[in-house]
Amino acid sequence: MVVKEKLYTVKRASEILGVHPKTIQKWDREGKIKVIRTPGGRRRIPESEIKRLLGIKEENGTIVGYARVSSHTQKDDLERQIQAIQQYAKEKGWEVKIFKDIGSGLNENRKNYRKLLELVANGEVSKVIITYPDRLTRFGFKTLEFFFQQHGAEIITIHEKDKTPREELIEDLITIISHFAGKLYGARSHKYKKLKESVKKLIEEVENE
Repeated sequence: MVVKEKLYTVKRASEILGVHPKTIQKWDREGKIKVIRTPGGRRRIPESEIKRLLGIKEENGTIVGYARVSSHTQKDDLERQIQAIQQYAKEKGWEVKIFKDIGSGLNENRKNYRKLLELVANGEVSKVIITYPDRLTRFGFKTLEFFFQQHGAEIITIHEKDKTPREELIEDLITIISHFAGKLYGARSHKYKKLKESVKKLIEEVENE
């Protein structure tokens, strides 16, 4: 579907720009403004030209907000992430499209994560808004950030960190073990749950020493 750009009459454009209609006519003759002619020969001013003259930067691409949690029991956290992203975008005057996933940050096959990567690779995204870096990926954030930049997409992180370095390290360790244990035994198996609980208990014991 082709979206047609909004066009303004000379009178309306002059009101928005705060100039006399004859000034726009003069700019047209001097080639300082792009004007489209109707079949009847009347001038129409594209919205992009008005924004250019007002100094409003055009966003080339979709602004995407990405939210993720690891399990279905964290849906409240998922909703908080979405609300924070929408509030941030609203304050900036941006329209944002929300992508969300429920799954491990180590899982590269998350449905909407993959969709986001495809859109970025095609140059269809201008900004990606997340609450914390680990919502997008557990590891390799800098590499992902570089990839996005190479395709014209900026990653905006609302909050840099919500945990201490020690807490992050412990959480990363649990995430890695849980991820590979799930692959080995199956995420719903008794062995997987037992190993996961054993790891947590071991870390708690080390912490209390």
